[in-house]
Amino acid sequence: MQKLPLLGDITPAQFLRDYWHKKPLLIRNAIPGFKPLLTLDALAKLASTNHAESRLITAVDGQWDMQHGPIETLPARTEREWTMLVQGVNLFDAKADALLRQFRFLPDARLDDLMVSFATDGGGVGPHFDSYDVFLLQAQGQRRWRIGPQKDLSLIEGLPLKILANFTPDEEFVLEPGDMLYLPPHYAHDGVAIGDCQTYSIGFRSPSYQELGEGFLQFMADSIDLPGRYGDPELQATNKPAEIPRDMLDTIIEEMNKVRFTEDDITIFLGEYMSEPKHNVFFTGPAKPLTFGKFGDAVAKKGLVLSRKTQMLYRGKNVFINGESFGVGRADKATLELLANQRALTGEQFAGASDDVLEALYTWYQDGWVELG
Repeated sequence: MQKLPLLGDITPAQFLRDYWHKKPLLIRNAIPGFKPLLTLDALAKLASTNHAESRLITAVDGQWDMQHGPIETLPARTEREWTMLVQGVNLFDAKADALLRQFRFLPDARLDDLMVSFATDGGGVGPHFDSYDVFLLQAQGQRRWRIGPQKDLSLIEGLPLKILANFTPDEEFVLEPGDMLYLPPHYAHDGVAIGDCQTYSIGFRSPSYQELGEGFLQFMADSIDLPGRYGDPELQATNKPAEIPRDMLDTIIEEMNKVRFTEDDITIFLGEYMSEPKHNVFFTGPAKPLTFGKFGDAVAKKGLVLSRKTQMLYRGKNVFINGESFGVGRADKATLELLANQRALTGEQFAGASDDVLEALYTWYQDGWVELG
């Protein structure tokens, strides 16, 4: 596999073997000549909307405050120690999306979003840890990072942020534009801006098993089939009417044990769950959509691309897109896997698509899930 400057000229396989989930990696000049993809004005405009998640964090005389967006006004640029965080910038900006996609040597099912942090001098969010892997790419100015493999993860009580009570770093770095720091889950870190500063965080999805379990049981609720109704034709008289009968309990245990979950059940749940858009993601179809026939002609000429907001996954015979799933045959599977992996189809690659695929693509086009190339 090819070495990546993004990873410090090691291969993705070497990175995964030696660093992923294991230890930090500082990569100087990961993206040479890197500059911010959005101005502060553009970020502030995004943070002022309802559809982008944002936070404004200030620290005055050691007193932390956090305001959730929409953020209508920002403190003055000359004011120290404030930070604006904007989540999911990749959903709204093509360059931010292209940057996030540079990390697709890791599965789409794990890749989450690109968060942009703008901070004035001294700004930060305090020493903390994340429950997921993160790449921290410096985009503007400098940020001083202190990091350590913290064992004591207790937090200061009564604060609006999760700040470590006993942070004990053992390494310190100053990142310049284009430098990047990878941190595994639960690795404590504290980043402080040196002058005006932008940092891009590439984060990863790491759902808890509890969250997955609850979601799976809800998903399976409509699939369970237990015919019949409880009955007890051999019921005996009792002098302990408040006690649940042993025979009743045994009968119901036997029926409940008939519920079985298959690999296919879990695959479909996971595909739908991991491709489901976040609550603040909305799709907009074309104002004047082409007719079905003209759409087919246009795709054959121009190809098509997935919307930045679309998550498309697959496993075996199942394809998942934006929380929906369906099974496909072998011929259609090749076309749709190509679309999922490339996030685009050329006109030539589209040529072999069946009528079923064309109808699905046309529906997705009307819904704003795919766009003409």
